[in-house]
Amino acid sequence: MSANFENKKVVVSEIEEYAKNAKSIVLVDYRGVTVSQATELRDTVRAAGGTYKVYKNRLMKIAFEKLGIEFPASDYEGTTAVLFHETDEVAPAKIALDGSKKYGALKLKSGYVSGKYYNTNEIISLASIPSREVLVAQLLGLLTNPMRSLAVSISEIAKKNA
Repeated sequence: MSANFENKKVVVSEIEEYAKNAKSIVLVDYRGVTVSQATELRDTVRAAGGTYKVYKNRLMKIAFEKLGIEFPASDYEGTTAVLFHETDEVAPAKIALDGSKKYGALKLKSGYVSGKYYNTNEIISLASIPSREVLVAQLLGLLTNPMRSLAVSISEIAKKNA
């Protein structure tokens, strides 16, 4: 076998390893994104604990199909970068959506989150979900609001009677 074929097998194995461990995979079209913008995006993904990689479409397709992850053929057209995250289902979608707003040239293609395929619109919806911390704060606010209202009412009654 040729050295080129062996190199491709190594790349496919790398993609498989990332995909096996990932809770979230998001594909983006990076055509028109400058090198400095791509570097900034890669740094943002890395800071969030994820991985941003650019692979040949054919090699990604082979690796994903080996794992039973199916993307439509249209997702493998043009330039494709992939964002992986092992622990956070929403982070890659948020970063990709923020990147598409910030750079304009970056386009969301689709994603595979927790074993389910998501098209572009579903990835955008997923990205709009607040972070865990925000959701917990909102829940606590909802739970404490009745008690806070009761305390304020009693306080006002006490002030009025005094």
